[in-house]
Amino acid sequence: MSRTRSVAALTPGVNRRTVLAAGGAAAVSAGVGHALRPTDSQAATVGAATDATRVVAQSRTAPAAPLAPYTKGTTLASVATPRTGSGYRRLGDGPGWARVVRGELAAPKSGRAGRRTALAAFVQLTDLHLTDTQHPMRLEYLRAADPHAWRPQEALTVQGAIALVERINALRGAPVTGSPLHFAMTTGDNTDNNAKSELEWFLTVMSGGRITPDSGDPRHYEGVQNSGLKQYWQPDSTVRDADKQLGFPHLDGFLAAAVREVRSPGLNLPWYSTVGNHDAMPLGCYGHGDSWLAEYAVGGKKLMSLPAAEARKLKSAIRNGSDPRGTAFRDLLKAHARDMRSVTPDERRAPYTPADYLEAHLDPAHRGPGPVGHGYSTANLAAGTQYYAFRIADDVVGISLDTTDPGGHYEGSVGSAQLRWLDRQLRDNKDSYVVVFSHHTSRTMTNTGVADPARPGERRHGGQEVLALLGSHRNVLAWVNGHIHRNEITPHSAPDGRSFWEISTASHVDHPQLARVIEIADNKDGTLSLFTTLVESSAPHRTDFADLSQTGLAALYRELSYNAPGAGLTLGGDPNDRNTELVLRKA
Repeated sequence: MSRTRSVAALTPGVNRRTVLAAGGAAAVSAGVGHALRPTDSQAATVGAATDATRVVAQSRTAPAAPLAPYTKGTTLASVATPRTGSGYRRLGDGPGWARVVRGELAAPKSGRAGRRTALAAFVQLTDLHLTDTQHPMRLEYLRAADPHAWRPQEALTVQGAIALVERINALRGAPVTGSPLHFAMTTGDNTDNNAKSELEWFLTVMSGGRITPDSGDPRHYEGVQNSGLKQYWQPDSTVRDADKQLGFPHLDGFLAAAVREVRSPGLNLPWYSTVGNHDAMPLGCYGHGDSWLAEYAVGGKKLMSLPAAEARKLKSAIRNGSDPRGTAFRDLLKAHARDMRSVTPDERRAPYTPADYLEAHLDPAHRGPGPVGHGYSTANLAAGTQYYAFRIADDVVGISLDTTDPGGHYEGSVGSAQLRWLDRQLRDNKDSYVVVFSHHTSRTMTNTGVADPARPGERRHGGQEVLALLGSHRNVLAWVNGHIHRNEITPHSAPDGRSFWEISTASHVDHPQLARVIEIADNKDGTLSLFTTLVESSAPHRTDFADLSQTGLAALYRELSYNAPGAGLTLGGDPNDRNTELVLRKA
């Protein structure tokens, strides 16, 4: 493996970890989950690289001048805030969120700001849920039982994700240390319906290019938002639907604008990908294998309404995981065949398999600034795995886990082979700090009773076992994840003093639509600090209902998410879950 250089190596002084890394002692070990290999999973190098200057997972050369904090465009500066008091609430500029110092795992020592050295900085995006809103498999009709089961903003997920990419590209450095941003990581649920159309949109949003967020008939929209059904917002119609009764606007031309071609600049730094349950399975909860459901996904019929009693029954089955293969769901759809509406068939809506997911990431058309495969490799494809390790800098290794259960259900777990691989990675990289990435949180890895169809005899392991394994190694700094659509930061400690932080970040489909910058710094006093800073998209906080441009729709996406019936307005978390300094004892 090539030698690497962290931001810390740009300043005088050499620490033990840097010496070991330079000598190859901290090389990421190989395994079926895949470790970094220069041939197929290494980020592009900067300039004419030599062993002394080679950089992995970094797109910007660190400046020679002292690093300066950069808070413009972050929630430290300003946050979208309601400016009207009732009904449909319009958003505007609001005060930023202050940084909170958290010392549950180590006492913060005075003077550390003047001593610290940056080790790494990166951006986490999670739960983008890029949505083909005209897809026949969608469960909008669950709104009869749960107001949050369908989101009025979903037709604008692509425009919103592009605006988030634009915000990340505009960051000129990390908010606290000023370090260059090494990479971005998406921690799953990049797509919503496990549809090939959505996967293509996601990869283009991240790597750059033109996207038409439409499927079916290219001449007009064919989904619930022009169905005339009053339980859904009908933006182009004058019908007095349930959402308009709550103050949602009538917007002529909205649907035509929502499916119009847009352009993404793509991220201007390397990006990595972690798989989520909505990426792995149809609707994020049903295992692959039912040919009838696969045909229904690309076919010409779509169920748009369901009686409340049946919606409650279906919702309960999904929540309880009692129908992991979708057998009862298939039977329900068949029973309501006469209630379905005609739509234009489209093969692009077909569900994609894990192999499809890997091949799409490895496609040169979606390389962007790299690395090839965005963490995944041909080794993953051959082994049928979706987990890997990569080196972030001299002192820091990243590990991306696959916490989805292909057997079905939206909660997570890992198989025995992956758990052993994780333990080996942590042991083999004992002289590097480690940041672990996954989609599921420790508390949502409870799906241990459904076997992986590809490995029917393999035991599944839950979040508590993963926590115990991570806590048994001194080099783990953080476990970064998503899934719960909420900002939440949890300290984990073991009796012998080993400790790490679990950092869960809110989604970009539900309000408050955030991503998170994470910085790692050595305080040179026996402690480390992890700085977390939330960022919104580049779209303006104020919306203009007459502005249906790409930017105007991205702003509207945020405001609609705030006003969505059933939306949880506490997903932003408490102040100590937002912009923080998380202190750790140095191992």
